[in-house]
Amino acid sequence: MFSLRLALASLLAAVVAAGSARAANPVVVIETNHGTIKVELFQEKAPVTVKNFLSYVDDKYYDGLIFHRVIEDFMVQGGGFEPGLKKEKKTKPAIKNEASNGISNIRGTIAMARVGEDVGDVKAADSATSQFFINTVDNTFLDKKDDPNGIGYCVFGRVIEGMDVVDKIAKVKKKPVAKGKPSVPEEDVVIKSVKKAENK
Repeated sequence: MFSLRLALASLLAAVVAAGSARAANPVVVIETNHGTIKVELFQEKAPVTVKNFLSYVDDKYYDGLIFHRVIEDFMVQGGGFEPGLKKEKKTKPAIKNEASNGISNIRGTIAMARVGEDVGDVKAADSATSQFFINTVDNTFLDKKDDPNGIGYCVFGRVIEGMDVVDKIAKVKKKPVAKGKPSVPEEDVVIKSVKKAENK
């Protein structure tokens, strides 16, 4: 009987410890004009990326920007342009790509956007600044192991609440294009604010 109690106590302690570890991850709340999205950030797996993202959050950088690239069966991207795509906001220096962290670009994960290829002195691998995207489907071809160039896109968190809002954003009406898939929303999808969730 004593050994059973001891085993149960050990199991409970392990569960509590695991819960505490999960709770240690920072969480941000993205308020949009389509609803609220809550995101857990993987601080241990992508420390440079999470630190960079939170620095933009602390500066209120994202407040008032838009999701400017929206493709329903792919992803929604934002964090760089002002409404109407009139102006790209000035960013901090680019960061190191942490796509080798082993976290896959599956539905509901948030990853850093970057340039697709080297441009002059700017290397595609380490070109991410402020822009991010949320995967609306499994996009494992964006993972480093499946990237023909061996670069990949760094996943640094996941949506824990509000995936229905992400799906709603993905389905907004897009501006027609002569070629390719429409991706620019007809009406601005505004990021009202991004804030750290309050600890309770």
